[in-house]
Amino acid sequence: MTQYQVYVLRNPSGIFYTGLSENVGLRLEQHNSGLSRWTKNKGPWELYWQSSAMTLSDARKLENKLKRQKGGSGFTTILHSGS
Repeated sequence: MTQYQVYVLRNPSGIFYTGLSENVGLRLEQHNSGLSRWTKNKGPWELYWQSSAMTLSDARKLENKLKRQKGGSGFTTILHSGS
């Protein structure tokens, strides 16, 4: 079964980007090479946080939960709790 990880990237301006992938390292390379329209020309991006491996369904739920926080205190709480 394929496992996914939720990841959070951060750029030098302090902007966060949240996504999910089967291969976080490859996905980071894609973000930094301009292959993602949402992060293109806003990098360089660095990996700020990543989850443990999980199912696609669980990864989507966590990704959406983080995105709903919009970088607020709930976002930080979730990242530090490992949820």
